[in-house]
Amino acid sequence: MLIANPIYDSVFKYLLEDNDVAKLMLSTLIGEEIIDLEFNAQEQIAPILSRQLRAYRLDFVATMKNSQGQTRKVLIEIQKAKRETDIPRFRCYLGKQYCLEDKKTLPILTLYFLGYSLEYHKVPVIHIKRNCLDVATGEILNQREIFIESLTHDSYVVQIPSLSKYKRTEIEKMLQVFDQTRVIDADKHFLDIEASEIPVPYQLIFRRLQIAAVTPNMEQSMRLEDEVLRELQTLEQKLEFERTEKERAQFDKQQTEQLLAKEQAEKEKLLNLLHQLGVKLN
Repeated sequence: MLIANPIYDSVFKYLLEDNDVAKLMLSTLIGEEIIDLEFNAQEQIAPILSRQLRAYRLDFVATMKNSQGQTRKVLIEIQKAKRETDIPRFRCYLGKQYCLEDKKTLPILTLYFLGYSLEYHKVPVIHIKRNCLDVATGEILNQREIFIESLTHDSYVVQIPSLSKYKRTEIEKMLQVFDQTRVIDADKHFLDIEASEIPVPYQLIFRRLQIAAVTPNMEQSMRLEDEVLRELQTLEQKLEFERTEKERAQFDKQQTEQLLAKEQAEKEKLLNLLHQLGVKLN
């Protein structure tokens, strides 16, 4: 059966616009029940060469309940990247989140879906979890403190290339809908996965991606993303070439200046020596 490839921004956004799907995915990843979820997607448009790049900011304000029955409200920020060069964008966007006046007291939880592997390439899902320690005793301080919660955050990182190798946990089973080894064409717009391969609790996610595969204009949106990505790569290559040429010109200039300075120093040294010997130059 064909499903739309959620590694594409347009498909990923469509997937999470369904509140029930978003609750299911996020609660499974985070390991806490999500009681309420408010979705906020803001479209940012920027010119890239001959067209415009549309980037979606996916934020959720979630009310969550842990296994002890304690509830808390957090701001969940989700970002997805196909390339390592997206890291500065992550940092910039995260900084803006901390500056938002209406959300400044909410703890932030970040989720990153990466289309490339980190050094931990054998770990599909990574949890970066904070611990507050008493420096003197090493004791873990479990009580939540608004100052710390507002200025630091936990993160989850999903390494999409590693998902095909493992189906050990509920999270890894759920995320099989991202398995890029199941693409059926060179464009990588669709995955071929049988519904029976996805556990029953996550059939909702599977069906949403099935609908996305036949949704009008969805494939066109994926093609546009491909074009934008190619143009971004072309732009990056151009900028890299210009940077290299500039560095080479700067290096040549420095080498020339150093050579001239050396020649001048040797000339002055020779003139001083001749002067000491009493030799006069006409």
